[in-house]
Amino acid sequence: MKNFLAFVAVLVLGFLIITSLNNNEAFPNYGEADISERVSQAYIDRSATENPGDITFGETTDLESGPANIVTAIVADYRSFDTLGEVTVLFISSLGVALLLGGVNRKRIDLDFHPNFMLRVGSRALFGIILMTGVYVAIHGHLTPGGGFPGGAMIASSMLLLYLADDEFRVKIKGFKMLESVAGSLYVLIGLTGLLLISGGFFLENFLDNGVIGNLFSAGIVPIVYVLIGLKVGSEISGIIDNFLTEEAV
Repeated sequence: MKNFLAFVAVLVLGFLIITSLNNNEAFPNYGEADISERVSQAYIDRSATENPGDITFGETTDLESGPANIVTAIVADYRSFDTLGEVTVLFISSLGVALLLGGVNRKRIDLDFHPNFMLRVGSRALFGIILMTGVYVAIHGHLTPGGGFPGGAMIASSMLLLYLADDEFRVKIKGFKMLESVAGSLYVLIGLTGLLLISGGFFLENFLDNGVIGNLFSAGIVPIVYVLIGLKVGSEISGIIDNFLTEEAV
């Protein structure tokens, strides 16, 4: 009976969230956003490679940087090498916490607070919503506000939720370490590919077709880089959370 009531409560909550977002004018339908409300006028009026003149969302092809989100164009294109440095700073911070607090024999910290049944079940349902929202934000970072950093933070927050709502939960930290290493390595390899494939190219230069601005598959390597950043940030922060909420096993 408790499981049924918890399931019904989660369905009602999910319905209310989805309904409120659909009826909110601040969240336009996908593809119907007015790009002039999201980027500067100077960005809209600059010339495109094939279609000089105004930049039209969903029509203009092969734009200089590709992203419809001007912030993404700066972070993951014009100064992408600097963004790699920021990710490296986060990695060093995560490594420092792991060296200070990490260890082989670790267990969950025993807290005085013990979550009840409803909190455990509800948190697991909310975990999926937060996780998928983080993935969505990371994947669509070149189209809408967001990207790898906020998407990764959302992914890590879903892990923190389970830590706080379930006193028996323990993340598989080895998997996160592997994911962080793979994402970071691919980020560097993509940068080297642009350097090697293009004559006179530079590190992290785009070597893919920019496509049509506003499409999901557009902006060249920018969405790929942002997804890798999201995975790397999410795994590193999740590792930090695990280190702070565990202790040496006696």
